[in-house]
Amino acid sequence: MNRTPFITCAVTGGGDIVGKSPHVPVTPLEIADSALEAHEAGAAIVHLHVRDPATGAGSRDIGLFRELVTIIRGRNTDVIINLTGGMGGAIVFGQDDVPLEFAEGTDCIGPHERVKHIVELRPEMASLDIGSMNVGDSLYATTPTWLRTMADQYKNASILPEIEVFELGHIELAKQLIREGRIPQTLLFQLCLGVKYAAPATPDTMLAMRNALPANAVWAGFGLGAMQLPMASQAVLMGGNIRVGLEDNLYLEHGVLATNAQLVAKARRMVEDMGAKVLSASDTRAALSLKPRS
Repeated sequence: MNRTPFITCAVTGGGDIVGKSPHVPVTPLEIADSALEAHEAGAAIVHLHVRDPATGAGSRDIGLFRELVTIIRGRNTDVIINLTGGMGGAIVFGQDDVPLEFAEGTDCIGPHERVKHIVELRPEMASLDIGSMNVGDSLYATTPTWLRTMADQYKNASILPEIEVFELGHIELAKQLIREGRIPQTLLFQLCLGVKYAAPATPDTMLAMRNALPANAVWAGFGLGAMQLPMASQAVLMGGNIRVGLEDNLYLEHGVLATNAQLVAKARRMVEDMGAKVLSASDTRAALSLKPRS
């Protein structure tokens, strides 16, 4: 059991959830407010996407990322910022006879463009989604070659990659990047469970993935939807850390829509009821050997 876990709050994501809850933040100011409220509730790390303020759709607009990071850093230098590196990999194939006439929803760009906002804004951390997979009826696409390019960009900018893995095979690919020296000595994995057609959100799956990690890895885990808190508790029991937030789950309990701060507070109470203590941002920063950004 991890007696001192840290909490990450995944604040808004890029999925189609805005119309499902009034609490999903959309504008940079709303996302910043929600992130800092989550930090006050106990989240050491905030994992951040941006959304088009006009439509609410997930966005890769570097100007929106710049505005968001500027607001947060202007108001709080304690919280650890973790920017997404996962946008720009969606492929929706066309009809059976013309599959390469990509359908609506396709947003696939190369590795340099995927991390352009990260390299410019230099957060302490950024997610690195390892490997391709089916996501519903679409494909999330990345290649080992592209991942090498992205990992090198992170390393050159002194940004810690949060290695997001959705399958056991993704862990094996991450190990190859580690052997090649593209990932720094501090290894941080996020076990992402419950995505449709990827690894399911079950204790057995989490245990198998944990057991496949490098021996010196720090890790966290989460489940989507109703499995968010059950998987958070399993992660702590198995020696890991926690991720909660509206990106992954909209509900505090059955039928009750949540805010990010409420989800973090509930996770914190759960940790404390288990006899553990949630790490502060400064202690998490020390545990991950991160250097604060001004």
